[in-house]
Amino acid sequence: MFVKICGLREPEHVAAAVSAGADAIGFVLTASPRQVTPDRAAELAAEIPENVLTVGVFAGQTVAEVRALADASGVRAIQLHGNYPAESFAALAEHSARLIRAVGADTAQPLTAGAFGEDLLLVDAPKPGSGESWDPAVLPSLPTGQWLLAGGLYPDTVTAAIAAVRPWGVDVSSGVEVSRGVKDSEAIRRFIAAAKGAGAH
Repeated sequence: MFVKICGLREPEHVAAAVSAGADAIGFVLTASPRQVTPDRAAELAAEIPENVLTVGVFAGQTVAEVRALADASGVRAIQLHGNYPAESFAALAEHSARLIRAVGADTAQPLTAGAFGEDLLLVDAPKPGSGESWDPAVLPSLPTGQWLLAGGLYPDTVTAAIAAVRPWGVDVSSGVEVSRGVKDSEAIRRFIAAAKGAGAH
């Protein structure tokens, strides 16, 4: 099971995620309680081994802004969150970073990983970043390909969520926090152990 821990801002939380076996670590480079500067993201990413994907999370920014921030932070993947059109992914196709298309469960976009040329698809709650649980039954059909389930997942609920919809991977942010934007190392470790124990991607 591919596991992404998102919205990290402190080195101890990055270290906890890496040591517990996270496959990807996300840095929010857009307006959010979890936002970090490109310099801070680069500093944190410098301690992450190459086999762990570093992801810059963007929402509402232009392709030019995304490209500049990704270059400044040195992230190895770009996550465009929201209804970015296929043209945005095409414009970033020549960038060295992998591309992640992140959409809410109420999107009108196709739920097939790679439909816009992205490497991974992430399907989030209708209110992304809210931490609210949601029922994947609202989807017209389950996503296909290399896709990550996100939204309202917690260490105690991720196993059941994986069993219900069999995603390729999972993503968590709010579910490993003690307060909005403040992560908890033990919750991170518990989440990763539970997700990894649910099966391989």
